[in-house]
Amino acid sequence: MPTQGFVAALPFVLRWEGGFIDHPADPGGRTNKGVTQCTYDQWRLRQGLAPRDVKLIEDAEVERIYESGYWFPPRCDLLARSLDLVQFDTAVNMGPGRAVRMLQAAVGAGVDGDFGPETQRRVAASDVGATIVNYCSAREAYYRGLVQRRPELGVFLKGWLNRLNALRREVGLPGYESARDLDLGEAGYVARIPDVGIAPSYDF
Repeated sequence: MPTQGFVAALPFVLRWEGGFIDHPADPGGRTNKGVTQCTYDQWRLRQGLAPRDVKLIEDAEVERIYESGYWFPPRCDLLARSLDLVQFDTAVNMGPGRAVRMLQAAVGAGVDGDFGPETQRRVAASDVGATIVNYCSAREAYYRGLVQRRPELGVFLKGWLNRLNALRREVGLPGYESARDLDLGEAGYVARIPDVGIAPSYDF
């Protein structure tokens, strides 16, 4: 049965993930409800199921994929409310490994992508509000830096920043009360960014 924190966080993420997308400039490729064809194929294989088009993904499958692939691996279950949503949304949009690295940087832990005892101690000792501010600032800087390095991805920048600002509003950061929910920008959707170590690689 899904955890309470996951159930509370999922609606925000799904609002931004939308339906089926197959944009030629999107590094994530064919995607439906935020689940890429590759992720769906791998998940169905682990379940002993035959591959099928991600267009046909069922809501129950989406929920299970998000919880098993993006909630538990970056340890959202160990985080305070609001910070768990920031971590979850980042894991979905940028990969669980990069989400852990961003969290580690935000709390001053060693940045290695492994949510171990040191990271857990640093998170527990940190101020949640300050951690969220630092985390979101790092995420914004990453988006902007990525577009500087890869100008062809500029078509996605507005959508990335609108999603991030809506997240800031959702978790109560001051100054973002007027952030527009579901302004997907020029591309018409918010592109996924491959995780660390998954080609094409956009290192943290």
